[in-house]
Amino acid sequence: MAQPPKHCGSGEHMGAGKAIAVLTSGGDAQGMNAAVRAVVRVGIYTGAKVYFVHEGYQGLVDGGDNLKEATWESVSMMLQLGGTVIGSARCQDFRTREGRLKAARNLVKRGITNLCVIGGDGSLTGADTFRAEWSSLLAELLKTGGITAEEAKKSSHLNIVGMVGSIDNDFCGTDMTIGTDSALHRIMEIVDAITTTAQSHQRTFVLEVMGRHCGYLALITSLACGADWVFIPESPPEDGWEDHLCRRLTETRLGGSRLNIIIVAEGAIDRHGKAITSDDVKDLVVKRLGYDTRVTILGHVQRGGTPSAFDRILGSRMGVEAVMALLEGTPDTPACVVSLSGNQAVRLPLMECVQVTKDVTTAMNERRFDDAVKLRGRSFQNNWNVYKLLAHIRPPSTKSGHTLAVLNVGAPAAGMNAAVRSTVRIGLIHGHRMLAVHDGFEGLALGKVEDISWDMVGGWTGLGGSKLGTKRTLPKKYFEEISATISTFGIHGLIIIGGFEAFMGSLELMDGRAKFEELCIPICVIPATVSNNVPGSDFSIGADTALNTITTTCDRIKQSAAGTKRRVFIIETMGGYCGYLATMAGLAAGADAAYIFEEHFSIRDLQINVEHLTEKMKTTVKRGLVLRNEHCNENYTTDFIYNLYTEEGKGIFDCRKNVLGHMQQGGAPTPFDRNFGTKMGAKSVAWITGKIKECSRHGRIFANTADSACLLGMRKRSLVFQPLTELKEQTDFQHRIPKEQWWLKLRPILKILAKYNIELDTSEKALMEHVRQKRISQESNI
Repeated sequence: MAQPPKHCGSGEHMGAGKAIAVLTSGGDAQGMNAAVRAVVRVGIYTGAKVYFVHEGYQGLVDGGDNLKEATWESVSMMLQLGGTVIGSARCQDFRTREGRLKAARNLVKRGITNLCVIGGDGSLTGADTFRAEWSSLLAELLKTGGITAEEAKKSSHLNIVGMVGSIDNDFCGTDMTIGTDSALHRIMEIVDAITTTAQSHQRTFVLEVMGRHCGYLALITSLACGADWVFIPESPPEDGWEDHLCRRLTETRLGGSRLNIIIVAEGAIDRHGKAITSDDVKDLVVKRLGYDTRVTILGHVQRGGTPSAFDRILGSRMGVEAVMALLEGTPDTPACVVSLSGNQAVRLPLMECVQVTKDVTTAMNERRFDDAVKLRGRSFQNNWNVYKLLAHIRPPSTKSGHTLAVLNVGAPAAGMNAAVRSTVRIGLIHGHRMLAVHDGFEGLALGKVEDISWDMVGGWTGLGGSKLGTKRTLPKKYFEEISATISTFGIHGLIIIGGFEAFMGSLELMDGRAKFEELCIPICVIPATVSNNVPGSDFSIGADTALNTITTTCDRIKQSAAGTKRRVFIIETMGGYCGYLATMAGLAAGADAAYIFEEHFSIRDLQINVEHLTEKMKTTVKRGLVLRNEHCNENYTTDFIYNLYTEEGKGIFDCRKNVLGHMQQGGAPTPFDRNFGTKMGAKSVAWITGKIKECSRHGRIFANTADSACLLGMRKRSLVFQPLTELKEQTDFQHRIPKEQWWLKLRPILKILAKYNIELDTSEKALMEHVRQKRISQESNI
């Protein structure tokens, strides 16, 4: 049990005597419901009263039944619903002082002094104005008799916290806004479907996606589907782009491709500010090239559907952080937005973020397009640079004289093929000869190696599994054969994409360097495994896809349980000894418990869980969901837990069990895994190219230092290369997991949202950061 934190005691009594109102405003976004659910449940957990404000600011102005007290059960089954259950509306009344007076009175009468707003920059700016005027609004209401002096005294200041819900990801200061990942899921489902029909008829498709002032959706879509061209408002194409585009499409067709995909953001413009529409692009292609071309405008489909696992977890984490920020707020704290940076929750001054967001629009209006891209932040810049490399630069005619080999090791993971594609293409752009190794280290030993060209990896981003073939075999017993293969093919660097075996195997290759000089070449490991158990990286390629698969399955199972009533499902997930999938799927699906190896549990804990479910069956929510990681305990197996629950729940609930198995390794990769794989591949080639130059002596390459074999991982906010030998210390080799794992800190949230009375350690709270300083420090890193 966590020790009570130093500065505010346990979170349980922080909210006593306080009231919080939550509203969603502006355009809806998938994941808003997860945020509302978290605000309600964490608010109630802290002892506060929580109110729904229905229909956004309009409900705040109109009052009456639009403000309703929320209960624990009232947010049940909300997690998997798209849109916003409490409704949203564009509100003109709140823009007037008269409207804001009514809103203030409605809050004061209910003793509400904390407001949580989920919406875009317009909604958040409105909230800040409301807060700034609060004292004068109260004074005016007091004067006109709208409120009493006592009421005015009790509600002397208003705390405001914002969460950004917007599918465009157009808010500066946040890596991802609520709804963006789900919108990308909708877009990629459509792109994948269109690709099959386009190939059948050798068509060109022009797809228009949302993003009036922000090209994020268009940019990530083009990276994730390997589009031929993308038009975004922040960086219009150079004059004469028409010739360049037609040349690019022709080259793709000559390379053997049967289709072309062009992505257009709805706000796309040329260098002179003139709109570029999807019909303009279609007319150009038909007129110049005579290709059979179709336009598909995706429209409001992008806002719809169920939220992705990422958006549910994002909404839930932000909801918890928002309640903490509200309850810790003082009259002097500036209104803030809670957001994620990397995988860290951060608080940012609301108006600083709004200002930088406006600065982007100003830069675009003034045709300062390079500034616009910079202001969007480092992540946007990196994505744009990778896109330009892959889509606009062709392999040079002069070769570097170096040869790189790429292989997959371990179990298949969705997104591996995207990483291979980007590795191969960026390698060719650097002028290297690229080799594909089939069947992992075993294939490297047996000489299953072939040249791989630009066109051979076309269309690989959307394919699940591993096209190269992958095996778990480790290289130790094959040193002689592997050395011979490296020598025969003249390999100067290895890029190994895989799970824990890729990490272990690369360490073995380093050990072999003492005996075999051929192994003294730079090695780069890219983590790709559904288990997310590779040290040195917070995320692995493939884990997001597996998480979405589990979450979707849990949604269906919950629906079944809700229909039959009084039923508890026990679901076994993959992950080896790593509880990442079980914990995150528990957060995303709203599980009652998630058993994992990293958090020891006893028969007493199992008994508490059964008692907790027994109590739950007395409420209106008559169903339960329990997740179990496959290796969480050798004795408390899935069957044991199922039998225990069945016996203890007799007459109260019945049980069913479900082992998800290998379906978690399959399926088309999610947009995150496609994009993550693409970026990791590009970055690894840039690093290994530099290392080869560094280790070259008189035309020979000799790399035997610790930093010549690295793992590329995502740590907190950036992609970093770490020597494999350093990561050894951070690894529990017996259980094949890192010794420290960031996501374990999210476990208390899972328990609180499932109504367990535990202590939430709020001592490690997110501190307020400044957007402008953050921007400057990031730019100096590039």
